[in-house]
Amino acid sequence: MTSSPSGIHHPELAAGRWGELTLAAQLANVGSEVGRMLGWRQRNERLMDRAFERALELLDLTLADPRWRGRLREIARAREMLCDAATGGHEYDTTLEWLDRYFLDFAVAERNRIEQERHGAGSRINGGRGD
Repeated sequence: MTSSPSGIHHPELAAGRWGELTLAAQLANVGSEVGRMLGWRQRNERLMDRAFERALELLDLTLADPRWRGRLREIARAREMLCDAATGGHEYDTTLEWLDRYFLDFAVAERNRIEQERHGAGSRINGGRGD
């Protein structure tokens, strides 16, 4: 994925689609970029840096989402820790491995929510039998 002329890596998300995602889904997407950072860390610094830029962009979109006003401190701290890990972890001893595990929890939560919705809808359709 290349950035647009405006420097935005995720133009479709920045245009409003990001605001349709749950907080867990948003943070799970950030975690995907952290995973890419880990994958490229030893092999291609330029690609690792691009994944870092995309992760920051996604966190900035999350910070700008008015639904999470009460969660800004936590989201901003995650951004700060991402920057720390990307620059060697000198401030908080943050590692990409730790962040990868942190964001994985959001991916699991979102997957569980989707599965619960899917099974919950089936239960209502089948008269609450759940089959």
